[in-house]
Amino acid sequence: MKIAVSSTGKTMEAKLSEQFGRCQYFIIVETETMKFEAVANVGEQMQSGAGPKAAELIINNGAKVLLTGHVGDKADQALVRGNIKVIDGYTNTIMVKEAVSGYLAK
Repeated sequence: MKIAVSSTGKTMEAKLSEQFGRCQYFIIVETETMKFEAVANVGEQMQSGAGPKAAELIINNGAKVLLTGHVGDKADQALVRGNIKVIDGYTNTIMVKEAVSGYLAK
């Protein structure tokens, strides 16, 4: 299974980003191998529609779960349509790897 995490950087040691649509990167983690890929968020600099564009990116990368701080209404609707399980409420005080480990431990 693939998990997407909104991130401030390109590594598992980067801080989780509280912003979904305007985060710099998404870290896409394959949970079976824990290999990951950093994907630049093309929606970060958009005037409007950043959330739905970011949702499209997550869906196109095959993620089934999203770990993030906050998702806006339009992005949430797009993620629901894409069958993405959204786990929000994270803060930027933890690293991406901590969020993934915590989710997998549940």
